[in-house]
Amino acid sequence: MRLAFAGTPEFSVPCFEACRASGAELVAVYTQPDRPAGRGRKLTPSPVKQAALAAGVAIEQPESLKTAEVQQRLADYRPDLLVVVAYGLILPRKVLAIPRLGCWNVHASVLPRWRGAAPIQRAILAGDAESGVDLMRMEAGLDTGPVLLTRRTPIHRDDTGGSLHDRLSALGAEVLAEGLRRTLAGEVLVATPQPEEGVTYAHKLDKAEARLDFSRSAIELERQVRAFDPWPVAEGEIVGESLRIWAAHAIECHHSAVPGSVLAAGRDGIDLACGQGVLRITAVQRAGGKRIGAIDYLNARPELRQRR
Repeated sequence: MRLAFAGTPEFSVPCFEACRASGAELVAVYTQPDRPAGRGRKLTPSPVKQAALAAGVAIEQPESLKTAEVQQRLADYRPDLLVVVAYGLILPRKVLAIPRLGCWNVHASVLPRWRGAAPIQRAILAGDAESGVDLMRMEAGLDTGPVLLTRRTPIHRDDTGGSLHDRLSALGAEVLAEGLRRTLAGEVLVATPQPEEGVTYAHKLDKAEARLDFSRSAIELERQVRAFDPWPVAEGEIVGESLRIWAAHAIECHHSAVPGSVLAAGRDGIDLACGQGVLRITAVQRAGGKRIGAIDYLNARPELRQRR
């Protein structure tokens, strides 16, 4: 079986490696063009491109898959199957029709919940009890195709966008490896249509969403902090200073304080009044600084310790 792989970010790399280890022939890797990154804005290859370079696999980086020339280039590789994992480009119908066995997608949710760009963060923001990965047969709609295989995982109270990302990335590689193994053994995987009920959309993250509104409940703000770690990182104001909030947890507590006011500050953290409950902040970042614990921040602002 001849495989082509399309993916771009770090999330996709374990699936790329699963393709390499499957026993199929990996004929080409499609990934986004090099983009400026870092302080120097130097053109930087994607994580998938770096992995493909190290493995000596042919690399394609079209800006779009819509042109006849690009589509013919893919057809020339004669892929039996195209595996797509967080590629970042829309696949036109003509591209979907090129591989003999169609196109598979590894998606970081249990469909039909959280179709779209940011399923990991949206699941945490919504307070979902679990997430997972689906191996899906692609069709023209946005994450609407039938599901071939599923892996589930609980979302823990201390999970962040980063920790859940890493766990789902590994699960995605597992479910893809199983799908490839069974297909190479001659099995035709059963494609189960997605339920019509329960469809939700995971819209792309916007930096503006990272701002904490302390009139909301503490548990909502805790989820916001967790979901936006490591990007775009929650932001909030503590007595006149805007900070990036890296770690916090909600405490059930009845109070009559103004939302956003400091109720207590000490070694355990900085307790801020919320619309419901209290948000205890334990790690912050000042403008131009690095991530520090709340106690280090309080050493720089000792006046906050007097607040009760």
